Amino acid sequence: MLTVKAYAAPSATEPLVPTTIERRDVGANDVQIAIAYAGVCHSDIHTVREDWGPITFPQVVGHEIVGEVTEVGGEVTKFAVGDRVGVGCMVNSCRECENCVAGMEQYCLAGNTGTYASVDRDGTITQGGYSTHVVVDQDFVLRVPEAIPYEAAAPLLCAGITTYSPLAHWNAGPGKRVAVVGMGGLGHMAVKIASAMGAEVTVLSQTLSKKDDGLAFGATDYYATSDKETFKTLRNTFDLVINTVSASLDFDRYVKLLRLDGVWVNVGAPADPVSMRVFSLFANRRSFAGSNIGGIAETQEMLDFCAEHGIAPETELISADEINDAYERVLRSDVRYRFVIDTATL
Repeated sequence: MLTVKAYAAPSATEPLVPTTIERRDVGANDVQIAIAYAGVCHSDIHTVREDWGPITFPQVVGHEIVGEVTEVGGEVTKFAVGDRVGVGCMVNSCRECENCVAGMEQYCLAGNTGTYASVDRDGTITQGGYSTHVVVDQDFVLRVPEAIPYEAAAPLLCAGITTYSPLAHWNAGPGKRVAVVGMGGLGHMAVKIASAMGAEVTVLSQTLSKKDDGLAFGATDYYATSDKETFKTLRNTFDLVINTVSASLDFDRYVKLLRLDGVWVNVGAPADPVSMRVFSLFANRRSFAGSNIGGIAETQEMLDFCAEHGIAPETELISADEINDAYERVLRSDVRYRFVIDTATL
């Protein structure tokens, strides 16, 4: 096995610390990747702080990974040494259920194998991208187009596909009015992607502090949700609302922004249960939905779309010893818009 450097959470209450972990030997269908950059996702923080439930420690998180292929198994046909590749939120699935067969491995009925904090095929707990190397089955590796800046590409493997998938599924495009709730790591990608798809995009954020950014990313309107007039002005307006906020909202007030047959989609994941009166959905035949990342084929489609349209996340490059400070800054919304770890600093 390969011993590699990493940064791990020793418990839910302690800072992340330098460590080493072991990666499995490269199997027949495996690809070994030297990780160049790893994005910091709010999900990483939720996971190590056990906001979503208990996990096994120590835990290395990180599911926004880009790097270079350094070794391939004897039966690998999709990649070669030297290829620029990425790994997102999952590294395996059952491959047999109807959802997997349909190319939607993220909805594997047996449960997909997450890139971290999940039970791997050998019974060990998966360890993520805050490390120097990873070994992944070729079927769960993505090709990163040269047109996407290398140091900025990693967040596309979560923030990019998490917003692209619902926008594509609910047909964001010309003639559609799309609202994005929240202008953080997910939100700024939703604005860029929806705009590139041709939709009319409005940002709904607590304040107007990021308005100039939102408009520069492609939004046509920007409203503060702290202003009660916003909900009067925009009532019955949107075909699709992408909620990127991982906090509880007054959903009864928000869903009234949907027009006839409008859809509210949650991609942010609050730790606590949410509530809403169903009568809020009856008017305008509104729908309240959720969406979870994307399948491997759709993730590749997203990467190719971003390359074609010149879309990349806005990132701040950090060294490994800045990870704990970055976590605190994410919780304060003090980042525009995604931290990326330079794994050479591990």
